[in-house]
Formats: sequence, C-alpha cells, structure tokens
Amino acid sequence: MQLPEAFKEKYNRLLGTDAAAFLASFDAEPVSGFRRDPAKPWPLDEAMNDPVPWSPWGYYGKIAGNDIDHVAGLVYSQEPSAQFVGTVAAPQAGERVLDLCAAPGGKSTQLASYLDGTGLLVSNEINPARSKVLSGNLERWGSRNILVTNNDPDTLAKAWPQTFDRILVDAPCSGEGMFRKDPDAVQYWHRDYPAECAARQKQILQAAVKMLQPGGNLIYSTCTFSPEEDEQIVAWLLTNYDMTLEPIKTYPGMETGRPEWADGNPALAKTVRLFPHRLRGEGHFVAKLRLAGEKPVRTAATLSLKPLAKPAMDMVRDFFTTSLNQSLSGQLYRHGDFLSLLPSTMLPFDRVKVVRAGLELGSFRKKRFEPSHSLATALSPKTFQTVIEVDQDGYARYRHGETLSVTATGKRFALLTFEHKPFAIGKIVNGTIKNFYPKGLRI
Repeated sequence: MQLPEAFKEKYNRLLGTDAAAFLASFDAEPVSGFRRDPAKPWPLDEAMNDPVPWSPWGYYGKIAGNDIDHVAGLVYSQEPSAQFVGTVAAPQAGERVLDLCAAPGGKSTQLASYLDGTGLLVSNEINPARSKVLSGNLERWGSRNILVTNNDPDTLAKAWPQTFDRILVDAPCSGEGMFRKDPDAVQYWHRDYPAECAARQKQILQAAVKMLQPGGNLIYSTCTFSPEEDEQIVAWLLTNYDMTLEPIKTYPGMETGRPEWADGNPALAKTVRLFPHRLRGEGHFVAKLRLAGEKPVRTAATLSLKPLAKPAMDMVRDFFTTSLNQSLSGQLYRHGDFLSLLPSTMLPFDRVKVVRAGLELGSFRKKRFEPSHSLATALSPKTFQTVIEVDQDGYARYRHGETLSVTATGKRFALLTFEHKPFAIGKIVNGTIKNFYPKGLRI
C-alpha cells in the first residue's frame, strides 16, 4: 500500500520502534467478521467456529450477501474491531439509546441485540441516502423498538434535550484504521485532515452531550489512529464538561490510550486502542465517559396519534385474522398510506425527520391492506398462520421477482422460508404465490 509520506513520518515519530510493524500491517489482508442475531436461534453455518474474543455474538469469517443467513437477518457482516464498540456500549434493558452517526448500521444492530426488544434505540444518519441503507439494515435485523432519523445533531439536540441514558458517537473520522479495508480512503488523507475531522467531531459531541441525561454514558469511538481525533478529543471533553472516564475491559492485543499524545491526563489511559499489528482486526479507538449527576426518574412520553378510521382498521383486522396467529402490541401510527406499530417507549418525533418508526406493518392499497416485508424478518414463523418452505430454486426465483406455484388454494398471505429460515412475504392466490418481495432487494 502506498501510504502518504507525511503519514509514515507521523507514526514513525509517535510509535518509535513499534512503527515498522505498524506500517507493515497495511500490506496484510483486512480481517473480516460477522455477528449472529441472538434473538433468532436458528442453526447457522459450520463456519461459526472462530469466535471474536471481545464480541459475545461475533465470529471471524465472511458472509455472502445472498446467503440465506444474511438475507433472513440471522447474521450481520461487521469487522471484528468495530464489534468491540458495541461491547463497550452494552446498553441495559429498557434504556433509551442514541446511535448518533449510525449508518450503515453495524453498531446499531449490535445495540439492538443488547436491548433485546426493550427500551428504544434511535439510530440517526445525517446523509439521506445512507439513512435509507441504515433503515434497511435494521429492517433486515428485525428491530422493532427503533426510530431511524435523518437529521443533523443540532436538530436532534433541540428536540430531545437530556433524553438518553446512553449515546454512541462513532464519529466520522480520517479513517486511518480502515485503509486496508478501503484503500481508496488513503487518497483523502493529508497532513491537516485529522485536525479538520477533529473540528467536526467536537461539533457533533457538543450536540451529543446536550442529549445525554445526567448520569448517562457517552461512548466515543473512531476508526482512526490519529491522536487529534482520539485522546485529544477525549481530553477536550474532560476539560469542557463535567464528565469522567470509566474503565473498559480489554482483551489480549488491545492497548491503553496514550495520555502523552494529548494533555498528559493519566485518566486517558482508560481509553482503548486497537492496532492491526497487535490483534486480528482493523484500527479502532474507544472511550466510555459518564456525565455527572443522578439519572432523573423517567416519565413516559405522550404521543398524539390519530386513531385509524374504521375502514382502515377493518382492513388491518382482516389481515390479522386471516394471516396471523396472534395480535401485536403497540400503538398504530398511520403516515400517508403506510402503517407502523410503535412501541410504548417511543419518543415524540414531530420535530425530526423520520425514516422509520417502530415496526412497519404494511400499506393501504385500494380497499386492501398489504403487509410489509418487515414482518418476515421481525416476527417469529409461529406468528404466521401459513408458512411455506421453498427449495433453492424457489428461493432464487422469488428473490428475482417471480411467482411460485404451490398446492395451497384460497387467498391469504404467507411467510416464505428457505432452510426453514424466513426471508419474505407472499400472497397465495389459487395455487400461485404472488411476489411481494421488495423491488429494491431483488437480484
């Protein structure tokens, strides 16, 4: 890899005798990994035999995007070092959690696994296109207690001051730790780039602290080695806010942060660095801070939602009666032609731009209700009255957008599975499964 001379000079100076091994690591292959969804206990591939030590659901290896385990949301491809961030954050059941810079969704899906269907996860992405990718990944993961937003941090801070128990800022950075995974990122790097990124990181963090409850945790992470964006940012937080660093459990190969690379505050040794020449993973930096004060007693948020008109409610009830075995708890929220089910923990979202709220149930179409693809990955197969297992050919054809033939008669919606793993919704119409696979997901 052709690294910039200024980059090599910088880390030769900072790392000394360790620099040669560090710089040589950029010529090695990047390390791949994935996580399984603990909420979906289906048996997976035999490839899951090389666990990531610091990730309770993580494994080394690669997952193909068209593999049924990926399509069904049983696994998520995520670089092993990046998985450590979610392990450090480790939300507790019932918490309100904000992932402020969330796309493409690796860390959000991991946070959702920790919450295990409780509390609320707000996943935000400022870039509109990336926010849609984020929403799609959380849909595939089957997340229900979620709110996906597309806002700048300041807008969120005005809407939700002192709201969250835990906030993750996986900050946009110079990306030095991902050079092996994304060699094109090297082209963007220049001597002043880390300082430019640090200025943006401070702006993001100023908004993040405003949204953190007293006594709440702020997890700050980057995928760069740059002290300007790592220890120096944490030192800035400690100087400007009433925050303290909390210790982080480390694993073999991890190193403590370097106080000497910032203001010398010995507390900075509580931060953690992941170097690719020291462990099986790419470059990362993580810090866990706590805001002073006691957490206030939580009061339930009140949502002003209009009740469904009777014709619409009748269509929804008809779908539940003919297609599902049980009702679903939550608040119905109609937005245009779409209907979602909001958890009782949902925050008011009238002042932010929403991409996805709760579980998308479906949409209203000319006197009928059509279920959303979200139900296939969010609900257990036991929830559906009709489950149809397809073979490899049927799996490929349906994902291509084709209809399938079945022996079943009548008209009703069904869950489709392959290897008994759910991947789609279809409609049986007199021996044919009409294709309801989203066009954007077809291959």
